[in-house]
This record gives sequence, structure tokens and C-alpha cells, in this order.
Amino acid sequence: MLTGQQIRMARSALRWSAQELADRTGLALKTVQRIEAVNGIPPSHTVTLVDLQAILEAAGIEFIGTPDDGPGIRIYVRKS
Repeated sequence: MLTGQQIRMARSALRWSAQELADRTGLALKTVQRIEAVNGIPPSHTVTLVDLQAILEAAGIEFIGTPDDGPGIRIYVRKS
């Protein structure tokens, strides 16, 4: 499960605005902001967090650690 902090870090690493992430996921901007405001696991539907994770992973983000032990991200570059 992702944390709000990981989502913020991933979005920042991709240089996406909160609005851009909202547009790419089909979520409202307020929803993205609410999720990102939480350092731990956001109080959100699991499917919403799974969708966010899928979009960010497709853009080159790898989520590492667990919510309780070193949550973070890693940026990977796809080789052509």
C-alpha cells in the first residue's frame, strides 16, 4: 500500500503538478491533494490507490519499502 508521502515524492520526481496527476488518473484535484496530505496510508478507496500506483509506475516510478519501514521511491529509466 502506498503512502501519501510516496505519491507526493513520485509526482515531484516526474515534475507533474497535482492537477496533471489528477487529469492522468481521472481523479478530482481535491482528491489528489487530500491523499497527498497524509504521510501514512491515505484514507481512500483501495482501488484509487491502486490506480494511482499503476499510473505512476507506468511513468517510471518504482515504490520501495513499506508504509511502516522506509517507504520511498526509485526512478527507473527504460532502456530502448
